Amino acid sequence: IDHTGRPMVLSLSPGETIITAAEHVKRHANMWRISDDFWDNWPAIVEQFERLRKWAPYCGPGHFPDADMLPFGVLDQGRRTTHFTPDEQRTVMTLWSIARSPLIMGGDLTKLDEFTRSLLTNDEVLAVDQRSQGGHELFSRDGQIAWIAEVPGSGDKYVALFNTRDRMAGDRPGVPVKVHFTELGFAGRCRIRDLWAKKDLGESANEFAPMIAGHAAGLYRISPVQE
Repeated sequence: IDHTGRPMVLSLSPGETIITAAEHVKRHANMWRISDDFWDNWPAIVEQFERLRKWAPYCGPGHFPDADMLPFGVLDQGRRTTHFTPDEQRTVMTLWSIARSPLIMGGDLTKLDEFTRSLLTNDEVLAVDQRSQGGHELFSRDGQIAWIAEVPGSGDKYVALFNTRDRMAGDRPGVPVKVHFTELGFAGRCRIRDLWAKKDLGESANEFAPMIAGHAAGLYRISPVQE
């Protein structure tokens, strides 16, 4: 709070903050960079998965590890558009949201296309970034990664599923990325909602295994069904 009573945010951007400084930055800053500049190439996304996994225990109200800006849309002062595919952009938004990284648009807001606008304005996805609790990696299995977080006050879980494998010829539908409900602390049947599609997918028993294409991601809300 400044001398007029207005809220202030302290953001540290020294490049990559070292993990041994975690407790210090958690106490003294609201957000801090966990990497050097993040740009629109796939290897950079893969590196952020590991960084965000390590920093997850230090994320909480008022203190957030910052995975850097979103290089979407028109970049480099209008000289080009993002090199990320649509699936890769959705992967970035999904990972940043489940890890509660600050969402700072790095492209030209005056030249938004409809797809980029849809990435930045999906209220169900933004709720994960703004209000989820305890986000952390659930598993990483041969390029398939899952993160989970609590939906406050509900007993539900947010689940983000990623396929970081390269897309192969003939692999258009992708591969099933399976999560067992017991891994979420649930038993029996659960209701599933696709947050990107804003669509209820119905109920499933014991597990959920959506098809996720290479370099793509899904984001879901899982609700246990009361028997």
